[in-house]
Amino acid sequence: MSEITQLLRASSQGDRDALDRLQPLVYDEVRAIAARHLRRERADRTLQPTELVHEVYLRLVGRHSPDWRDRAHFLGVAAQTVRRVLVEHARSRGRDKRGGGAVRVTLTDSAPSPPRELDLVALDLALERLGAEEPEDRDVVVLRYFGGLTMAEVAATLGISERTAHRRWEFARSWLYRELGGAGA
Repeated sequence: MSEITQLLRASSQGDRDALDRLQPLVYDEVRAIAARHLRRERADRTLQPTELVHEVYLRLVGRHSPDWRDRAHFLGVAAQTVRRVLVEHARSRGRDKRGGGAVRVTLTDSAPSPPRELDLVALDLALERLGAEEPEDRDVVVLRYFGGLTMAEVAATLGISERTAHRRWEFARSWLYRELGGAGA
């Protein structure tokens, strides 16, 4: 069992010191997730990677008795939290400034393909619609895209085979492409 998994489990059992020891071990991973997503934003963004990481971490440790299973599960919850923070930020930008709600994101995998720019709020709404029809497929997208998990980690987090995770990823990507393509995003 890795040190991160041990600390996550200890924090799940109420050991607040475990969270203090955990923070430096996961900080770089969560910051890399944040930086990757913020690179896709417009150049005039106001949210910086460090701010995003701190907000995500505060939300994660502020949860009442989180039941962390392992590193992949923690990063999966972190991915969900990154998504929520980015969407909230995009919505507030849209309220603050006309036309400010659009945040550039791409739905690409490691395969070379031209980036597809989307409005993050529109992506969030599409993920909600996908989740209503196929919640497992939505979860794969959130873990893979927002969490930066490998397919093996996605599969382990969701308790499915890696092959099934790949199938769900491909289906969800094409579903989202179709769903968002009509929005002119």
